[in-house]
Amino acid sequence: MRKEYLITPGPTPVPPEVLLAQAKPIIHHRTAEYTKIFVEVLEGLKYIFETKNDVILFSSSGTGAMESAVANLFSAGDKVIVTANGKFGDRFIQICEAYGLDLIKLEYPWDQVVSPADIEKNLNDNEDVKGVFVTQSETSTGVLNDVKTIGEIVKDTDAVLVVDSITGIGAVETKTDEWHLDVVMTGSQKGLMLPPGLAAVSVSEKAWKMSKSSNLPKFYFSWDKAKAALDKKEPQNAFTPAVSLIVGLRESLKMMKEEGLENVIKRHAALAKAVREGVEAIGLELFAPPEGRGSAVTPVKVPEGVDGKAIPKTMSTKYGVTIAGGQDHLVGKIFRLGHLGYYDRFDITTSLSALEMTLKELGYDFEMGASLKAAQDVLMKELG
Repeated sequence: MRKEYLITPGPTPVPPEVLLAQAKPIIHHRTAEYTKIFVEVLEGLKYIFETKNDVILFSSSGTGAMESAVANLFSAGDKVIVTANGKFGDRFIQICEAYGLDLIKLEYPWDQVVSPADIEKNLNDNEDVKGVFVTQSETSTGVLNDVKTIGEIVKDTDAVLVVDSITGIGAVETKTDEWHLDVVMTGSQKGLMLPPGLAAVSVSEKAWKMSKSSNLPKFYFSWDKAKAALDKKEPQNAFTPAVSLIVGLRESLKMMKEEGLENVIKRHAALAKAVREGVEAIGLELFAPPEGRGSAVTPVKVPEGVDGKAIPKTMSTKYGVTIAGGQDHLVGKIFRLGHLGYYDRFDITTSLSALEMTLKELGYDFEMGASLKAAQDVLMKELG
């Protein structure tokens, strides 16, 4: 017998309470029973997003939420600033290009943060910019971008700020209203502790106003259709939703409320710190820069002389611990340890133990147990 552990930044483990909720007999989505659940979910999402704005729920991956922002806010030829320091910033570039927008690309090496000063300069130089796109927590690299400062820069312009917080929500501070974040999105398979299949988008009044002049094509991802359904006497989804996922989401949001959002964020920070200090204790180098490290995932550089592709493969096939490798040009050069959502201290020690055994097998020289001791010291200090 072998127990399996999922230590990736998405999909993430699903709590038993959520799985049980999803296993209940399905209900019809045009009933009072469903509406009650749906309204609870929307209020719960507002709590997690720290917003009073409308929150729209799509049955899609997070990429659907990203596309909805482009399709609903802009018109062909509109000028936008798109920042990219990882795979998902690149994805925003691809979506904007597909819809015929005029892009100012601010592209950075994947181990660097986005510069708020660069955004400010380009806004000053281009008064016709309609939008700014930023990935808060870059899943591919673990880099955390400073959307709070960027929000302060963008708020007094005509542009809307669109934030991909797909691995940020529920892991790091994301004060949507206080930080003037016009559009924020996440996916269910991340901090919300669900299987993939749902995407949530918060929309500010400024963003709603801009959406009224958009002439890009949209149907399923139409915010207006979603808003019309939300504003009914008994709020509904515009189209058939993923009912079982929404039932499960109500349960996961209850769990997050019971823990308290501040405590959820603190837990993630402690787990991330434990992983970082653990891997550094055995001589490994972190990929993300010190000034921009998130709490959702820790990417680690593959040590010299070790087959980078063999690390996740060995951990999964031999030890039952599934981690993530690098993406695009970082394949074989980094590996990523996820700690987003339904994770606690012993998930960290288990993953580090499997990593040590794997590295020892692959010929890396270090002191066995050193990562565990470092992580345990952090966990006992931070979590008690």
